[in-house]
Amino acid sequence: MRGTAVAALFVLLAAGCGAGSAVSDFGKVVKGSKGATVRVEVNPGQRFSLVVTDNPSVGDNWELAELPDPKVASFISEEHEGGDDVPGAGRTAYFVFNGKQPGTTEIRLYDCWRCGQAKTPSTEESRAQSGEAIFAVTVR
Repeated sequence: MRGTAVAALFVLLAAGCGAGSAVSDFGKVVKGSKGATVRVEVNPGQRFSLVVTDNPSVGDNWELAELPDPKVASFISEEHEGGDDVPGAGRTAYFVFNGKQPGTTEIRLYDCWRCGQAKTPSTEESRAQSGEAIFAVTVR
């Protein structure tokens, strides 16, 4: 019985990590870009996604810089669409959140261009191409 339960859990976990998205509802989609600050307004309980375009095959990879104030917005997941791991093919990165209590918080996404596992650009070109997309979130 235990082996069957472990196998079933493995199948469920593997299904969530496949080519499809683990989250089917992105909620309100708000696009951002390097060097820009975008205002986001949502209601308590409303799902929203902060979206950037990236291309890991050329060293472009966005990450959540730090979690926002959990009283205002909670992080759900990071999802990707497109790209199919084809060199040169871009994709869309969705950082999915849920609005919590009324208030404001800032969410920063960071793209460390061609940094690999490092969190800091090591070359002048990497420093020039790296940057943040900032989202000023208000839950009404």
